[in-house]
Amino acid sequence: MKKEIFVQSNQVIIKLYDEFYVEDASSLRESMLPYFEKNYTDYVVDLTNLKYIDSSGLGVLIAIHKKAKANNGNVIIKGMNGAVKELFELTRLTKVFDTQ
Repeated sequence: MKKEIFVQSNQVIIKLYDEFYVEDASSLRESMLPYFEKNYTDYVVDLTNLKYIDSSGLGVLIAIHKKAKANNGNVIIKGMNGAVKELFELTRLTKVFDTQ
């Protein structure tokens, strides 16, 4: 999985590419630590270019969501399509996350 993480308008933008498997989960989790430590509260996760995500990937997104909510923040998931969108709907995570 390729990822880009940057701050824009006080939001942390996370762009994920290709496929997100269990071996990618710890890398993303570690990459997010500096943003949590700097107390960013709002996150946008762009899944436009993500073709697949497994349960470990979903777990990392849920952890980001919990951290944001604990700091009165929010996570927006955008660009879901194909198998990724189906998985979010099947697991009802579309009810948990704000989606665009």
